[in-house]
Amino acid sequence: MNLLDKISRENVKEDVADFNVGDTVKVNVKISEGGNTRIQAFTGVVIARKGAGIAETFTVRRVTFGQGVERVFPVNSPMVDSIQVERKGIVRRSKLYYLRDKVGKSARIKEKREY
Repeated sequence: MNLLDKISRENVKEDVADFNVGDTVKVNVKISEGGNTRIQAFTGVVIARKGAGIAETFTVRRVTFGQGVERVFPVNSPMVDSIQVERKGIVRRSKLYYLRDKVGKSARIKEKREY
């Protein structure tokens, strides 16, 4: 094992929530303003996951005041405090970029029911 693999294994988080594309997640992000640090929540649908290991990222999309907002989060970033799955979605694609063109009811994703 080379040095780069060793370093990346040490920095990978073990307590990451199990989520997939199509799930509605709440990402708590640490934001530092001046000398203070606070946690801000970003809730939306996961439209993409890419990468592996330490370089894995996911994209979350939400619509706020009629404007679509997307943010890319590294899974293993220290700025990401926690990831909570609010709803599981049923999708048949690995990337949901088509949601960018949808508005209203057509932009919804079917929810997986837990019995």
